[in-house]
Parts: sequence; C-alpha cells; structure tokens
Amino acid sequence: MLTNYLKLAWRNLWKRKAFTLLNVIGLTVAFGIAILLCTAALFDLSYDKFHTNGNTLYKLYTTVQTPNGPEANETYPVPFAGALRTEVPGVKKITRYGGGHFNVAFGNKELTMGFARVDADFFDAFSFPIAKGSTNNLLKGKADLLMTEESAIRMFNTVDVVGKTVLVTMDGKEQPFTITAVIKNIPQASSIRFDAAIRFENYGNYEGNKTRWDNFDHEVYVQLQSNVTPQQFEKRSRAFSNLHFEESITDAKRDGARPDASRQYQQLRLHPFQQKHFVRYTNGIAEVNKARVYMIIGIALLIIFIACVNFVNMSIGTSVQRLREIGMRKTLGAAKTQLFFQFWGESVIVFLFSIGLGILLANGLLESFKTLFRIQASFAEVMTPQILIGFVVSVLLITLIAGGYPSLLLSKLGTLQSLKGKLETRGRHRLRNSLIVIQFTIAVLLISGTLVLRGQLNYMQNKDLGFNKEQVIAFPLNGKKDGRVAMNLLRNELQGKQGIVSVSASDNILGRGKDGSSWGSVLGFEHNGRTVRTNMLVVDYDYPETLDMKLVEGRSFNRAYGADSLAVLINESMANEIQEKNPLTSFITMDDSVKHSIIGVLKDYHFQELDKKIEPITFFLKQNWDIRNVYVKVAPQNLLQSMETVKAAWKKVEPNAEFLGSFLDENVGRTLRQEKVLTSIITSGAIVAIVLSCVGLFAISLLVVAQRTKEIGIRKVVGASVGSLTFLLSKDFLKLVVIALFIALPLAWFMVSKWLENYAYRIELSPLYFVAAGLLAVAIAFVTISLRTVKAARANPVKSLRTE
Repeated sequence: MLTNYLKLAWRNLWKRKAFTLLNVIGLTVAFGIAILLCTAALFDLSYDKFHTNGNTLYKLYTTVQTPNGPEANETYPVPFAGALRTEVPGVKKITRYGGGHFNVAFGNKELTMGFARVDADFFDAFSFPIAKGSTNNLLKGKADLLMTEESAIRMFNTVDVVGKTVLVTMDGKEQPFTITAVIKNIPQASSIRFDAAIRFENYGNYEGNKTRWDNFDHEVYVQLQSNVTPQQFEKRSRAFSNLHFEESITDAKRDGARPDASRQYQQLRLHPFQQKHFVRYTNGIAEVNKARVYMIIGIALLIIFIACVNFVNMSIGTSVQRLREIGMRKTLGAAKTQLFFQFWGESVIVFLFSIGLGILLANGLLESFKTLFRIQASFAEVMTPQILIGFVVSVLLITLIAGGYPSLLLSKLGTLQSLKGKLETRGRHRLRNSLIVIQFTIAVLLISGTLVLRGQLNYMQNKDLGFNKEQVIAFPLNGKKDGRVAMNLLRNELQGKQGIVSVSASDNILGRGKDGSSWGSVLGFEHNGRTVRTNMLVVDYDYPETLDMKLVEGRSFNRAYGADSLAVLINESMANEIQEKNPLTSFITMDDSVKHSIIGVLKDYHFQELDKKIEPITFFLKQNWDIRNVYVKVAPQNLLQSMETVKAAWKKVEPNAEFLGSFLDENVGRTLRQEKVLTSIITSGAIVAIVLSCVGLFAISLLVVAQRTKEIGIRKVVGASVGSLTFLLSKDFLKLVVIALFIALPLAWFMVSKWLENYAYRIELSPLYFVAAGLLAVAIAFVTISLRTVKAARANPVKSLRTE
C-alpha cells in the first residue's frame, strides 16, 4: 500500500513538473536561508552558556542617582570586592575582572595581546577548561600567566609552553611572567575574551589604590549562595553602599539628585551573567534586549511562511486538474482518510526533498554567510540535542499544516461535484487572495525596513563626526619603549617624509582599533560647589590639529607656552557642564588639587558610539602620564603609500612589535558592526521575501491564465488589445498588492519609528522611504504577472479557442 502511494505521488508530481519545480525551488531557498538566519540567531542566544556555573553568576552594577537622572556604573574600586564579600551576607564567590592590551615578548618575537587581570578564583567561578598545566595552580603567584592555545601557537608555534618565561610591557616597564597553564581556546560565543590572564594585582598603582574608594576601573562578578535571591542581595547591600559611598551620596544630595523609590542614592544591582551579551542600560537599569535576535528569527519564519503560502496556493489552484481523479477514486470506494494521506504524501515528498536541498544549500553558503555578515557561528556550535529535536518537530508541523490543509480540502470534495469537474472556488479564492495579501504585506514591511535601515546606516557612516577620519592613520604604541619615548622617536622618523602632514598621540583611540581595543576614563570633581563629571583624555601636542578639530574659542596647546602643562582644552558640552559665562577665564581643580586653566573650547565631536549623545570631555597635556595611541595625518594623495611609510617608520622604532595601523574611518566602521549586520540581514530577507512572493504570484498567474484561456481568445476575436487584456488579467492581483500596501505601510512607519528612537542622532523619517517601498512592490508584482499575461494576450486566438 505504501509503495503504491509513493508511486502515485511521484507520477502526479512529475505530471505537474512546472508547479513541482516552483514549489521545490521556493521551499529549498526558504529552508536554506532560514537555517542560516536561525544559526546566526542561535549563536547569539548561546552566548556564555558554556560556563558550568553560568546560571548562578551575576554581574554587579550600580544605579547612581544624579541631578540629571539615574545612571548605571559597571566599574568598582580596588577594595570593593573584598569588603562586599565580608560585609554583605549571601556571597558564595566574588571575583574582579579588568582588561588591557600589552606587549608580550619572547626572544625576538613581540605580539600585542588582550589581557585579563583577574583574581585567582576567577577560574573557579568561570569555566575556561585547561589544555596544559595543573588546574590546581592557576594564578597562585603574582608572576603567573595563563595563555590560550591560539595565543601560544601565535607566540611559540606550539601549545607545550608551560614553564616558559615571557616579558610583558606594562606601564612602560618589562616584567617577567611564567606561563603556568594553557587554557583551551575561548568559544566565539563568549562575552569575556582574552589572549592571556594575569593576577589582578599586576597593574601600575595597585598598592596606592588598595584603600581608595574613588578610583573605579574594573568589573566585579558574584556567585550567590543557593538560598539567596538577587532581590534579597540587593536589599542587603544598601547599608554597604550608604557606608562606603557616603561622600558621593552627600554630594549627590547637595547637587539636587533625587533618591529612587527605595530612598537610595546608590543601589547595587545584579543582572544574570548569561544575559550580559544582550544588556543595555536605560535610566540606570540593566535591560535585556534581544530584539535583534528575535527579529532575525522572525525574518526566517516569515520567509518559510511565504514559501508555505506559495505551496498552499499552488496546491489548491491545481486541484481543479484532479477533480475527476478524486471522483473516480471515491466511486471505487476510497475513503477520505486514504485520499488525505495520498495527497499529504505528495506534500511530504516535496517538503522532505526541499528540506534536504535546503540543508545542502545552507551548508554551501555558510562560509560566505559568515564572511558577509561577520558572524562566527557554525552548525556544530549551535546544534544541541534540544535544537535538533526542535528542528525535527518544526519540520513536522510545517509539513502537516502547509501540506495537510490542501490535502484535507481535496479529500472532502463531494463525489458528484468531483465527477462533474466543477469546484466551488469563491471561498478558495478568498483564502488565496488573503494569503497573497499577507505575503506582500510581509515583503513591503521588509522592503521599508531595509530602506530606512540603510538610510540610517548611511547617515551614521557619512555623518560629520567633528574630526578628520579619512586621512588619519591610528595605531597603538605596543612596543617595549615608553609611550612618550616611542612617540618622539616616531615623530622624528616621520619628519619631512612625503605624504606625512602631522603626528600626535593620546591615551585612548577613536572608534575601535584594529586590535579590538576601546576604552575610556571618566573623572568627577568639585566645581563651584557641585560635582562635575567629564571624560578625560591625555593628549600630545598637535592633537586637535592632526584630527582637524575646530576651536570655538581660545587656542590649542602650544610648545611656546610652558604653562600649558597645567592647561586643558574642553569641548562645548563640558563648557555647558561647568556653567561658566567665560570658560577661558576659569580653572578646574581635579583630585590632585592642582588648578588647570582652560585655554580653549573645541567644537563637540563624536568620541563615542554614534548611538550616544556627545558627553563632556577634557584634554590634558600631562607629560608624566602615559600615552598609548599614535595619530598620523597624511596627505590625501597616495594613502596606501603613506600607510607603508608609517609602517616602515614604526618598524625602525620598534623592530619586533606588531604594526596594527588602520585609518580612522575603519575604526569608526567597527563601532557600527551591529547596524551593518542587521541591515544586511534585513536586506537579504527582503530580497528573498519578494522573490518568493513573486514566485507564488507567477504560479497563480499561470493557473489563472490557463483557466481563462478561452475567454482570452474570445476577447481577442472581438477586438481586445494586448494592453487591455494584460490589464484585465493583472488588475485583480495588483488590487491585492495595493491592499497589502495599505496594511504594511502604517505598520512599517510605526515599527521603524520605534527602532530609530534607540539612536541619539538619526535620520528624519521621510514618507519617501515608504512611497519607494510601495512603488517597488507594485512594480515587481506587475512585472511578475506580466511575464505570463502578456504572453497569453499575444497568443493566437484560434489556439486559445481550441483549448476545449
């Protein structure tokens, strides 16, 4: 019986080759693209899930009440973790984590590595498996160092490196460290990433900060005892915060800050570590935002939905060709269940074949997909037993619903109605039309989203940032020499070289460097009886000039003025923050009790991500403070040659250090990675959705033209033109597309408006985006329908009239 069903199914599918092929192509593309999109989404959702204690780990942050509203702070002073462990009950484990990029040397080889500065129990709380070395001897000594397998191979070409000593340049000094263990490569889906790890005590002024509660520079993670909830812990910590941050709380009260609902000015809070990848801070509270992931999954489901709609419409549309078959089989005694399973079996064959091809398509496109969307996901990383079971169940449900519904309709047809070859189509046309409207509603939504997202991304990429990002090369001072010594040597080396305009440096990099580095420093100080907060940047001479920053008033740092070592430059936001009528006659006093005169006000520029408002920033010219990054302004002609010139000069200054140079526009581009990925995914989804919708529309137009062939012949005989016939056959479908526009465009306007609210600087939401989306959808639909209707309208009417 089963063999007979399969033979009949195969014969019927082969008989309708065109529709079978269209179904297979549509479903294959839909399943292949959906698998890739879901792989990317599942990869995001798998972040930090590999830690054994991950579901009991939390990241600490503090909601701080300020005169401008609540703010979130993720960093803490050195004595904080130890005091919290002893003074607040409920802590099982607590560990500190700080990062940084340092030069590592072994023999004549030097590399820049990302470091984790952690406590010894960090590897008890987090699961980073050991590949080489003893698990009982992790960072027990201050000079111990752990290295990942990847970093060991980069440095030594082997992972058998336990016991070797390397020199790490920190704060301008080389320090020897002994490799005591090698950990396995950190999974790509990890929020915490590093190349090497050392004890937390290894940084410049650790001893001086051991008792200071006003120097915030590292993160803190806790594991709670099993009988303690995060809410209980947060409530218990209030007395701790009020005691240790009493001075800053007093200042907040004085400045007009209002307490929260619990009457607290500083509230310690926890958010689950496994949600760290998705956390965004709103009004000082950590919120988990997985909208991007769900959007990707949603696009994948919509693509499958469109393909299934095509299948349902084509199955119902071709049913008229099988009416007499159904009637004969019913006359010969076939039951409804037998007919259902016969028709459903045909659907199962199409679906299973399409799913198999879809998996092959996804596998073939995976590397290109990863490159295009800058995603590190792979099937092996996301394929868990739960995911596999979910995939199988989803396939069964899709097959049962999309294939079973047309099968059920056909099996329920009456015997006499079937034998007459007549089918009541009114209700089925309503269903078909409704599904087409839904298809194009989805397509228009995706097209609108694509146009707006591309507009916002283009705006961010081309926005005037307030500095020259096109002709400035930036790279870290990652060699053994002191930063200022290396900077002066480099400046001398580049002096007079062709294409080099100016050279400067700072302790931070704009955008995100080639090594992935990005950090900032914020200072709070008293000014005119109130607390003022500012971002801080230590710079060298010629910094504003090298980056083409504009002075609103005053002057820049000048070597001719010796007193400039105690002077500062501020931006417009900082000038507003200090509330001085004439900033150039004012002084600011930091925690070193030294007065710093303001000599110039710079026009605001974007030194942070473009989704943030420009904050106050202050430039210091302190010769005793280290600098870490060089900026070289080059002539617009022959930029590649200028890059080679800078690279050669750096090799002369630091022969063994890596050159990690990039233009500032590349650095800024790295900060827009998520926007680029999301825009690319939605664009791809829109293209696939419109193509699949057109495939379905084309198939339905084939059926309609076939059913109206005789009518077309008669109309041509009585004088109908090709244009009028094309319009006649197309208008019903175009009406459906127009209805879809009326549904989709208001929805699209609302959705993209909400999305744009996430950006402090955004495009104006012009109606042109939605008009363009609508016109594009109508034009594509018309061209698709015309492919068949024009051919039918131009056919010889004699052939049309002979169809019966």
